[in-house]
Formats: sequence, structure tokens, C-alpha cells
Amino acid sequence: MTAEQERTATVPPRAFIRIAWVLHRALFRLSGGRIGLRPPGKAFGMLKLSTVGRRSGQARVAIVGYYADGPNLVTLAMNGWGEAEPAWWLNLQAQPDTTVELNDGPRAVHGRAAQGDERDRLWARWGEFSTDYDAWAARRTVQTAVVVLEPRAAV
Repeated sequence: MTAEQERTATVPPRAFIRIAWVLHRALFRLSGGRIGLRPPGKAFGMLKLSTVGRRSGQARVAIVGYYADGPNLVTLAMNGWGEAEPAWWLNLQAQPDTTVELNDGPRAVHGRAAQGDERDRLWARWGEFSTDYDAWAARRTVQTAVVVLEPRAAV
């Protein structure tokens, strides 16, 4: 990555990111799920990820970007490129079997972090959507997890 790329890969202020998350979830909820999810195309898709709070035991929802890799769905465990791990990722690590909702309906999935060559390959695919991912990730002191959501049989 060049110095120019590092300079141009700006991240919006944290308050803007948090407001965007709240508004996105509200738009999804108020529209009855008609607005807010989309399949991947020229841009990454958006899915609703349901988790269970690792400490509270309460249902939690996050809307995250993804793309399909065969039958798997791939997302990044980023918190607006902030330093802390996103709560949904911590919850998913504690209880990896969950469900996601796509624009074509719900799916039962098992979440895990990609490792080694698989992680490298999946990370590189994010470059189809933006050339700034490496610069944004370089802002963090920890490696951004590439999360694979594998299909599982619904229980």
C-alpha cells in the first residue's frame, strides 16, 4: 500500500458510523424488511445477522455486508474499522450456530473465522468492492477476521 492510498482511505467519524447503523436497522424494521437487505452485485450485499448476547442471553441483530463464496456467505468482523471487535462477532464466537436473513429469506448458518490461505483468498475478494480495505484494516492493531457463514441444517 502506498502513502497516497493510506491518505485517501478515510473513515467517517465514529458518530456518523453509529448513526448510519441505527438508521439502517430502523429503516429495515419500519419497512417490514422490504428495505435494507440486498444481494451482492457490483456492491457487496447486506444481510441481517441474528446472534445471542454472550453475557445477556438476549437476541441481538446486526446488518452486515457480505458476498457469496459458493454456498457460504462471507463478511468482515469490523466495527466501523474501529479498534474493538464488533459485538456480533464476539457473540457469534460464543454461539456459532445462528440464522441470517437475506432478501430471499432466512438461512441457518454456522459462523467461523477463515484461516490461512482461505482467509487470504476471501480477503482479496473484498477488493472487488473497494480498493481501500487494506488501508482501512491497517488502522487496526489486530487483524480483521474474515467470517465464513456456512449453511447448516435448521433445527
